[in-house]
Amino acid sequence: MSVVTIGPQTEFDPDLVVVRMDQIGGAKFTEPPLLVVEIRSPSTALVDLNRKKAAYERFGAPSYWIVNPDPPKPELTVFELREGRYALAAKTTEPFAADRPFTMNIDPADLIRGLRR
Repeated sequence: MSVVTIGPQTEFDPDLVVVRMDQIGGAKFTEPPLLVVEIRSPSTALVDLNRKKAAYERFGAPSYWIVNPDPPKPELTVFELREGRYALAAKTTEPFAADRPFTMNIDPADLIRGLRR
């Protein structure tokens, strides 16, 4: 479990979090992670797109991704922090070439592989 502490009364447990090596070791992350990924579900969709996105934006997390496993093809929505605000960088069901927080190629289908039976 990775807990991101955004403020005295705000903590989230993201599905995936990428942090700098010097942040590893504690039970909670109190500095902005490099990347936060949430796997969307019907019960969390509005929270992921509104409350969490706004909180991570204010906290200064450079990248926030939401994976929607429900369409016929899984969808990846990528937000990147630009001038203090999240901008939509991609919304795709196809492989995506990310350059933040580091260069990588991501296929949305790979992000949920094994979640479905």
